[in-house]
Amino acid sequence: MLDPEQLQKGIFECFKYSSHNGVSLQCFISYCVCVFPQLEEWWLDAAYLELRYPSHLNVNFGGPAPYLEHCWPPTEGVQLQRTSISMWHTLQYWDLLRTERLDPHKAGNVVLDMDQFRMLFCTCKVPGVTKDTIINYFKTESEGPCPSHVVVMCRGRFFSFDAVCDGHILTPPELLRHLTHVKQCCEGEPAGDGVAALTSEERTRWAKAREYLIGIDPANKTILETIQSSLFVVSLDDAKPYATAEDYTPMTREALTGDPTIRWGDKSYNSISFADGTFGSNCDHAPYDAMVLVTQGYYVDQQLKASDGKWKGSETVRPMPLPEELVFTVDDRVRSDVAHAKQQYFETTQDLQVVCYAFTSFGKAAIKQKKLHPDTFIQLALQLAYYRQHGRSGSCYETAMTRRFYHGRTETMRPCTLEAQNWCHTMLLPAASAEAKRKALLLAFNKHNKLMAEAQNGKGFDRHLLGLYLIAKEEGLPMPDLFTDPLYSKSGGGGNFVLSTSLVGYTTVLGAVAPMVHYGYGFFYRIGDERIVASCSAWKSSPETDAETLFQNLVTSLHEMLHLATTAQL
Repeated sequence: MLDPEQLQKGIFECFKYSSHNGVSLQCFISYCVCVFPQLEEWWLDAAYLELRYPSHLNVNFGGPAPYLEHCWPPTEGVQLQRTSISMWHTLQYWDLLRTERLDPHKAGNVVLDMDQFRMLFCTCKVPGVTKDTIINYFKTESEGPCPSHVVVMCRGRFFSFDAVCDGHILTPPELLRHLTHVKQCCEGEPAGDGVAALTSEERTRWAKAREYLIGIDPANKTILETIQSSLFVVSLDDAKPYATAEDYTPMTREALTGDPTIRWGDKSYNSISFADGTFGSNCDHAPYDAMVLVTQGYYVDQQLKASDGKWKGSETVRPMPLPEELVFTVDDRVRSDVAHAKQQYFETTQDLQVVCYAFTSFGKAAIKQKKLHPDTFIQLALQLAYYRQHGRSGSCYETAMTRRFYHGRTETMRPCTLEAQNWCHTMLLPAASAEAKRKALLLAFNKHNKLMAEAQNGKGFDRHLLGLYLIAKEEGLPMPDLFTDPLYSKSGGGGNFVLSTSLVGYTTVLGAVAPMVHYGYGFFYRIGDERIVASCSAWKSSPETDAETLFQNLVTSLHEMLHLATTAQL
């Protein structure tokens, strides 16, 4: 990626940094470790809350639910019935958290931090003029009362109802009654004002629009708080993606870029119910990382699979109030703000290319048979795909989970190693022998595995550098040249990674994100025993990138790697 002159200059800056300001900053960060909450707050602010660009598309993650692979293929006329069952299972998961019956996760014998799971329900980001805040209303039973209402959005309108009656979660027949009422209220009627679209705005603009909305009628503040404190949002979407188990593209695109008037972009969980009986989600990334929703989504998926997607309990519907419509007081300025938000949102979403396909030739089983790590296999295949398409290596971010530490979230793992670059170069050399390719591949594998282990065990450096950068900024110290060197951003520093990637896991759940940079890609993937499903995004306005081509190059790379592993007997 770098020419010798750039590399030499970068090394010089590192030495200069460590011998001057770096020393005082290191001392200060050692002190800050003793007051850990400050570091945690710094990370949240820098990574999410101080960002001013629209977060709905640029920060949130979304994706398709996997139910169509078994009991719920796309079907007309079952949207509400399926939504009631999906909601019921989601509410059961909330009850597991509320009653503290969810087993802690483990990595081997190491118990992982579960704090992020508190943020799945009853959580919302609130915009500020210079910095946003996260409000969490969730409480366990031992901690006290917890909101139990759900907000349903349909055709730009809002409805709310309590999901608990007389201490018991509403059954699917009872939820269906409420959903039917909402749908009947909206059918044949003009669409609502679509206030939710404001959450897709630039953050400061949304904050000011929110302040104005509250100012024209105090009741608007009550409605906002009802949405913020709700368990989650259910979006009744008229779209019919008609995705398949091999091509999730339509659902994934709708989940990421669908109707902004029925998604509350700041909500920790928007459950999207499409008119063709399929499902997706859209979630704010600030409160938690994707594995929280993956765990919940996999739980629901397995419950549906076990019951064949049917409700087998009582059909009795208890008497209870119908859903209440939440109607904002709006004026011409609010309508203008909503129109502006929708315009900028649609202009941006139309520029986002999203593909999501299943690779079905092999999966985890075949890779592990070769005694190779499945995640490393995919990451190196992606490096080769990018190298083949662009003729060079691309700076790459991969999520490294740090939940073995108190309130741990993630560290950056950088798959674009010198070893990976050398392997890519060797793979494309016509004269390279299979043995040369095999040796280069093994070196790349070993380096990747080593760096991932270090990152997961708190020995990465990106979060550390971020801490030093923020300390210098907060203390008014001279900013070290390292952070302004073009080499730093070219390597991905400061959120400039060309490839923004994450293994979503080894379950049935997948997500998708927009690229970090205009000339980059977003790449999420899940690895099953016999299939690999990946989502890839790129900006259409970038002449350099094409998500469809990158995926096809990935397929070529996967086949080449397995063939190499088989013939060379790695």
